[in-house]
Amino acid sequence: MDLKFFAATDVGRQREHNEDNYLVDPKLHLFVVADGMGGHAAGEVASQISVHEVSRVVRENADVISRYTAAHDMNARQEILVMMEHAVQTACQSIYSRAQIETEKRGMGTTTSSLLIAGDRGFIAHVGDSRIYLLRQGQVHQLTEDHSLINELVRRGKIKRDEIDGSPYAKYKNAVTRAVGAYESVEVDTMDFEVLPGDQFLICSDGLHHYLKEGDVPEILTADDVADAPKTLVALANAGGGHDNITAVVVRVEAGEAKESAARASDLANRVEVLKRMPLFKHLTYKEIMRLLNVTVVKDYKPGEPIIKEGSDGEELFIILSGKVRLHKAEAFITHLERGAHFGEMALVDRSKRSASATADEPSRALMLRRRDFYEIIRKEPVLATKLLWSFVQVLTERLRKTTEDLSGARLEAQAVDMSEDVLFEEGDKRSN
Repeated sequence: MDLKFFAATDVGRQREHNEDNYLVDPKLHLFVVADGMGGHAAGEVASQISVHEVSRVVRENADVISRYTAAHDMNARQEILVMMEHAVQTACQSIYSRAQIETEKRGMGTTTSSLLIAGDRGFIAHVGDSRIYLLRQGQVHQLTEDHSLINELVRRGKIKRDEIDGSPYAKYKNAVTRAVGAYESVEVDTMDFEVLPGDQFLICSDGLHHYLKEGDVPEILTADDVADAPKTLVALANAGGGHDNITAVVVRVEAGEAKESAARASDLANRVEVLKRMPLFKHLTYKEIMRLLNVTVVKDYKPGEPIIKEGSDGEELFIILSGKVRLHKAEAFITHLERGAHFGEMALVDRSKRSASATADEPSRALMLRRRDFYEIIRKEPVLATKLLWSFVQVLTERLRKTTEDLSGARLEAQAVDMSEDVLFEEGDKRSN
């Protein structure tokens, strides 16, 4: 993919020196922002070590990136994620070791938000409260989670985000719950996702995103000359008060062939829309939907081709993206399912046999989610797992309620039939008398 990228950093209005560092590597398509913390200029040292070490580790593993871009190898894709996490962990160890030698720098650390674009995918490794935003088709999506005390309080419902400035918690704005180098190791958030022509990214320190308002990112990033965007963003933060150092890295993915780009964008939008319409996934954010899509498989079926068979082991949930699917028991027709419908969700939590068969009635495409991949998300991502399990409980509750209503209706209908038969029997007895 052809990329354009521009960056700017500024000390801000209230700090004496700049502890932010950023890196742009045109050959690797690697972009990193690090916001350092610590006295005696230690923050500047920490952020500098971080961007250097992340770049070095990625550069030394460029063969993995080449292998993925050449063949879209799934194993290489996972290796890139592992490599990105390792790069941040290496930076963490280097910063911590430096602080043990130079005692006046003990406790120094840094945020690190890194984006690698390889082929048609983006790979993120993130620690701290710097951020990575995605601007896609006019919509802004925050791809990283702030590891900060304020965000934790908001997430737990202790305070609303728009109430922070006037609250007693305002003094904790810069308090992070994770930092690279504060300890010998750190928990790193990683994710990968599909990159589309026309996508734009903003990687920035909290000295900028603190001042961003809804509409700022689309307006600035969609300007004709994206080269001016970082300077415009820095000026915006300084105009707001410039309480901290300010860094912005802007990346624009150039549009490719119009027909191919439109087809890829349409396909991804369809998958996202279908998932968002399902009760099981309707509460997920865009980032969480993208995470879910990473573990799904798209499968195409010809007319008459079986998708699942009654009595077979259930391992997958199927979501119809296009076409028409016939649900049946043996040859007895049950119903037709079309785009947005799903079947087999019980297979995500239960190992029982399939209770019915599903066959494509016309050329059809389905999204398949395997039980083992569903469990992997639940094991690794507690916030996403909580949403999924809660939605699953709601779906099962609704299904149980409907089943109860159907059974109650059937019982009342049976009682009515019995009563009518009794009446007929009594009428018959009267006539015989």
